[in-house]
Amino acid sequence: MAQGQKGSVGIIGLGIMGGAFAKHLAAAGWKVWGYDTDSARCKAMARLGVQIVDDVKSLAAASPVILTSLPHPDALAAAADAIAASHIPPRVIAECSTFRIEDKQSAEKILRKAGHTMLDCPVSGTGAQAAVKDLLVYASGDSAAIRKLRPLFADFARQTHDLGAFGNGSKMKYVANLLVAIHNVAAAEAMVLGMKAGLDPKQIFQFATGGAGNSRMFEVRGPMMVRGDYTDATMKNYVWQKDMAVIGEFAAKLGVPTPLFSATLPVYASAMSTGYAEQDTGAVCGVLEKMAGLKRKRAKKKK
Repeated sequence: MAQGQKGSVGIIGLGIMGGAFAKHLAAAGWKVWGYDTDSARCKAMARLGVQIVDDVKSLAAASPVILTSLPHPDALAAAADAIAASHIPPRVIAECSTFRIEDKQSAEKILRKAGHTMLDCPVSGTGAQAAVKDLLVYASGDSAAIRKLRPLFADFARQTHDLGAFGNGSKMKYVANLLVAIHNVAAAEAMVLGMKAGLDPKQIFQFATGGAGNSRMFEVRGPMMVRGDYTDATMKNYVWQKDMAVIGEFAAKLGVPTPLFSATLPVYASAMSTGYAEQDTGAVCGVLEKMAGLKRKRAKKKK
């Protein structure tokens, strides 16, 4: 399908998630405009057919629909201000990051005053899942706008759910990420137990995924744990710290006890302080290996 045949969409933030959105949408026939402060990411996306622009205002002028996938709330606030100051016809902005609801509400208010419609649409899935369109979109806000965007979401995600009022998408994402935090450490704990007992990590992964204790995180991050290599990050530990803080604050405000989630905090903190900050969160397996005094046997080099 020729690029642009399905319409135009702008993407602010071309990192692991936003870059995957851009790649899939361009391949599916959308005219994709992209903006990111990282020149290397922009060059990579340009090679895939994404039209790179110099600023948010230029992107907003060219795109009736805008997706934002950003690393921190300040970037969202700046993007909202830039779009609002562009004096362009009404746009639909689907915010796909994981932030505090209050931060999204502030951006929504700015955009609404300028005549635009902002949706709260965080996505559930890792970078590896984003690469194969194995994502869920937790959409919330204006239902009519969500309906119009379903064909677009379908070109980079396998399901889209309308959660109702603005902010409900984020609430659902916190629930999902709480489970991710726990299952990721649980997968690592199980792998380390098996390896310390003398089992081969490949067999642990093969046979555990077929049993009752399997989880999606075991399937997604188990292969990394088998290799003991977390450099090809699908969610970097330093970025994950932001998500963990958001979940913890939200649960505390509601007065909800989270004993298992809280138990994972020092494991992720250890990953940050032992050289894994830029690596995938599956590196908690490496943290637990060190705590267990486990030293893997290195394969002998063939002569």
